[in-house]
Amino acid sequence: MTKRKIEVFSAGCGACDAALNLVKRLACSSCEVIVLDMHQQDVAERAKSLGIERVPAVVVDGKLADCCSVAGPTEAGLRAVGVGAPT
Repeated sequence: MTKRKIEVFSAGCGACDAALNLVKRLACSSCEVIVLDMHQQDVAERAKSLGIERVPAVVVDGKLADCCSVAGPTEAGLRAVGVGAPT
């Protein structure tokens, strides 16, 4: 079974913690959740290459979730990109 890779780009703030909790709540057994610390240079550079301009941000299978390109992660936005649905 292939797992959906969900990366949460975080700066450790309250909003980031809330986004991580949302992702964890929605994640299913087909989801692999990885938290990335924006304070690390390599993570910040990768975020920039993905078009991340603000945190928290969620990337699913290498693509920035649409809900994160304008505002913070939402349940509807994350579900739209497959978070919580079996692969």
